Amino acid sequence: MANPNTQTVPPDVVENVSRPVVWTMAFAQFGLFVALLAPVTVSLAVKTQTLVSGPAAATVNGNVLAVAAFVAMIANPVFGRLSDLTTSRWGRRRPWMVGGGLVFVIALAMVAIAPTVPALLAGWCLAQLAGNAILAPLLATIADQVPEHRRGGVSANVGVMQNIGILVAAYTASLFVHNMVLLFVLPAGFALATVVLYAFVLPDKVISEWPVISGWLAFAKTFWVNPIRYPDFGYAWISRFLLTLAAFMFISYRVFYLENQIGLTAEDAVKALATGVLIYTIALVLTAKFGGWLSDRTGRRKPFVIGSTLVFAVGLVVLAHIHSLGWFYVVEAIMGLGFGIYVAVDTALVIDVLPSKHDAAKDLVSCARGSLLSPALRRRLRAPENRPHTHQYEDDPPAHSDHRLDHRIEQRTSDAGH
Repeated sequence: MANPNTQTVPPDVVENVSRPVVWTMAFAQFGLFVALLAPVTVSLAVKTQTLVSGPAAATVNGNVLAVAAFVAMIANPVFGRLSDLTTSRWGRRRPWMVGGGLVFVIALAMVAIAPTVPALLAGWCLAQLAGNAILAPLLATIADQVPEHRRGGVSANVGVMQNIGILVAAYTASLFVHNMVLLFVLPAGFALATVVLYAFVLPDKVISEWPVISGWLAFAKTFWVNPIRYPDFGYAWISRFLLTLAAFMFISYRVFYLENQIGLTAEDAVKALATGVLIYTIALVLTAKFGGWLSDRTGRRKPFVIGSTLVFAVGLVVLAHIHSLGWFYVVEAIMGLGFGIYVAVDTALVIDVLPSKHDAAKDLVSCARGSLLSPALRRRLRAPENRPHTHQYEDDPPAHSDHRLDHRIEQRTSDAGH
């Protein structure tokens, strides 16, 4: 007997989506982003310092993140495709989300108790596999469940929850910085709870037959989307890649900009960075929700994408010509406004131009690979000879900045305990 909370293969056109589905979908995205981003922003660096002493810890942490990012880039479309092809009576998306959530908790527990760097690497790579087993089908449920006239508002939740997740992840890490098990397992358990709640509410769709795919080579070819045959999807991919690259170039080197362009000390730069991130996040959240609502009301996507890139470009131009902290905060607000409008309609636009709604998970995460490639490429664009010169660092400035920030978090937490 099939799960009563599933529905057999419906027509491509979805008529409506219930509020419980929308809210639990957003809650699941929030929980997953908190658990995934806490290690990336702080927790993994803190754990690495318990295994490796001195400046080498930052290098090891960077290498672990880089290898796991490659694993994630491969896992994302694979789990998306497997989700598209799943014929379980429990639906296409639900088994992968719940199963991935259980493995995700185990993987982060492995990270927490890892006695060596190889064990740490294995645990974090497994966490990336499990996290993408959740994320790929989770994003695909937007295409499955949400009608076109509501996709702007619902897809805006992805960008909003990701950025709120970054803030919550940082504060969560500061609370449990001296307890590795709580530092990793607590966010993972929270993510599992939110995903299970969404899986319970989700009216997942069931397919009764596998599509005909003759051999592994044919299966591999299904991951390729021809941008000539589907030009709208190709334009969506390249635009997401370029704007995400620009955003990461700004986000990743804020500290060094504040030190070299504004002239702040390392200590003051970290404090200013916290304020700037808060301004950026508030602006992004407000404009994302409003932009998504307005996009749905007008039924338009492209004007919002074009407008957001123009606003973001204005922020970059201003950033190149300022020399005061006040103007830096203005740039943070402009960047947040621009990127907020973009994330409000980006996912909705991609869903609108998908080559096939039946392959939503595979094609959505194919487009997401543009976002995954951007952080890797920005390291290559910034050649060693072009790095900002600071006397405090002799090796890789970003790595030492992370180490310094981790030390500040540990010190602040220690002071709070006295």
